[in-house]
Amino acid sequence: MDPMNDLYPIVETFNEGMLPVSDLHTLHYNEAGNPDGIPVIFIHGGPGAGTSPRNRRFFDPEAYRIILLDQRGSGKSTPMAELRDNSTWQLVDDIEKLRRHLKIERWLVFGGSWGSTLSLTYAIEHPQRVLGLILRGIFLCSPREIQWFYQEGASRIFPDEWEKYVALIPENERHDMVAAYYRRLTDPDLDVQIAAAKNWSIWEALTSNLYPDYDEAAAYEANAERALKFARIEAHYFINHGFFPEPDYHLKRIDRIRQIPTHIVQGRYDIVCPIETAWALHRAFPEAKFHISADSGHSAMEKGNRSALKEATDYFKTLLKGVR
Repeated sequence: MDPMNDLYPIVETFNEGMLPVSDLHTLHYNEAGNPDGIPVIFIHGGPGAGTSPRNRRFFDPEAYRIILLDQRGSGKSTPMAELRDNSTWQLVDDIEKLRRHLKIERWLVFGGSWGSTLSLTYAIEHPQRVLGLILRGIFLCSPREIQWFYQEGASRIFPDEWEKYVALIPENERHDMVAAYYRRLTDPDLDVQIAAAKNWSIWEALTSNLYPDYDEAAAYEANAERALKFARIEAHYFINHGFFPEPDYHLKRIDRIRQIPTHIVQGRYDIVCPIETAWALHRAFPEAKFHISADSGHSAMEKGNRSALKEATDYFKTLLKGVR
């Protein structure tokens, strides 16, 4: 029995392609659902996580034209785990390039975790192209948030898993865990990269749900390529503070998107992206609908989060019916 039968079934793609966006990077994308439906782009997390067919399950395939895009270095995009020419602003440009390539005037934008960061950034830069926003597990890539998860904070809630995470790093480097991991994730020795990537990815996998997902952790242990994409790109973005020019970049620019219909979904017990960031966004952007999932952590697939996200997409399919 499908444990997530409250979501829509996975549907097959009707279009798939590789879009060159620079001399170095080519991005994988696909479309499913109704070719004449409401266009929606799914912005994946990480950065570096890539997309999966199950990401389509939040959307009614009869109502939506569902578009998945693998960001630079992620998923099926090439080159794999590439850090050169890979920044937030290039990703924003890539989303626009895909929109123009697909001849879409405006679309609904759906993103969680890092996907919420990138969705907000895209909307701030291109508000005229956004029909609506659905955001989950709010992350604004601030030093405070990165410090919480990779240095001190989450470590107090998961001391057992934290002990395994820091074991790879000598004590004299543990004062800056992101920098220590970044050095290993960019080491010339691929074996060093892989060991660091697996440790980094497993730490996040085991803290992303209210109840640890050991199957997800095992998947990273078994798949070095997946772990490399995820860990290398995350560390690259986090050591560069998301490439944002100032703290609170998004909160200071909410006026640019205040008119965009927005739903925010946040797990009460999110350890990866604690609720205080979502609350700050809610206070700055009270026009947005704000939902706290009482029984969820960070993952979009936990029951409370996924139900609220599906409810949001169902709301927008009615709101945007006939609107392009």
